[in-house]
Amino acid sequence: MRDLARPKVLKWSAAAALVSAAVCYPELSLWTERAKPLWYLESLLCLGGTVLWAFVFAWFPKYANRPVFTLRAGAWVWSLATFWGLATAIVLYRFVDPALHAQKPLDYPANVEQWFARTLFSLAFIQLVMVFAPFSWLLRLTGSAQVAAMFTVLFGGFVLAFQHPAAPAPVPVTLLLGMLAQRLLNGAFSVYFFLRGGVVLVWWWHLLLQSRHWWRIQSGW
Repeated sequence: MRDLARPKVLKWSAAAALVSAAVCYPELSLWTERAKPLWYLESLLCLGGTVLWAFVFAWFPKYANRPVFTLRAGAWVWSLATFWGLATAIVLYRFVDPALHAQKPLDYPANVEQWFARTLFSLAFIQLVMVFAPFSWLLRLTGSAQVAAMFTVLFGGFVLAFQHPAAPAPVPVTLLLGMLAQRLLNGAFSVYFFLRGGVVLVWWWHLLLQSRHWWRIQSGW
C-alpha cells in the first residue's frame, strides 16, 4: 500500500482525477434529476477519481511492466482495436440497439450534445471504474494478469446483471444473453488492449463503440 502514497503517484493521480472531473462536467450538467449540486458531484468525482487513478499509477506499471499512457502499442494492435471496435459497433447498431432502445430509451443519447457528453463521461470515468482501476487492483492482489483479467471481465458481467432488472419492461432472455456475451467479450478485449497499449488504446476502441450512437442520431431513429 506504500505505493499509493508515493509523491509521483499522488501527483499523477490527482492531475488525472482533475482532468476526468472536468471532462465529466458536460454529462453532469445535463443531468436534470440530480439530487446534489453540481459542485458536490464534481468534488466527489475528483476525490474518488484520485483514489482510483492511484490504483492505476501505483500498480499497473509495477506489476504489468507497461506504461499507463503510451502510443507505442504497435500497428497490429491498433489495427485490431480499430477493426474490433467498428465491427462491434456495427453488430450492436444492427441487432441490439433497436430492441434495447425501445425498452430503455433514456439510456441512449437523444442528440449530438448528449452523445458528446456521455461519450466523454464514459471515456473519463466509466472505463476507469470498470477496467483500469479494478484490473490494477486485482493485479496487485493476485500477482497474475490472467486471474486479474478474468475477474475484471466477470465484474463487467456482474454490473450488467444489476442494471437491467430496473428496466420498465422485462428484457427478453435472448437479448439479455446476447448483451451479457457481448459485455464479457468486450471486457476481455478492454483488458487485452489495456495490457498492450495502456489507457489510450482502450479509449480509442471504446470511442469507436460509442460512434454508433452518433450514427443513430444522424439517421433519425
